[in-house]
Amino acid sequence: MPDILAENLSDKEVMGSDGSSLGTLYNITMDLKTGTLQHLVLDPGQQTGELEFERDEAGNYRVPVGRVQAVKDTIIIDR
Repeated sequence: MPDILAENLSDKEVMGSDGSSLGTLYNITMDLKTGTLQHLVLDPGQQTGELEFERDEAGNYRVPVGRVQAVKDTIIIDR
């Protein structure tokens, strides 16, 4: 996968592998000691229903980066 700057991912739409809209990318977390990316933080916006991912204190979903399948016009998450 080619390098992608984090600033180009901000507010990018996130979809499930089943075609469902999950929200928009709000932020990315990483381990400061190793530099390993940990989670995509998704703003669910108007999305209804619960997803299988944990939520942070602001109500955003925390999706493990291992679930990312593709990053193009949208970010695709394995569901």
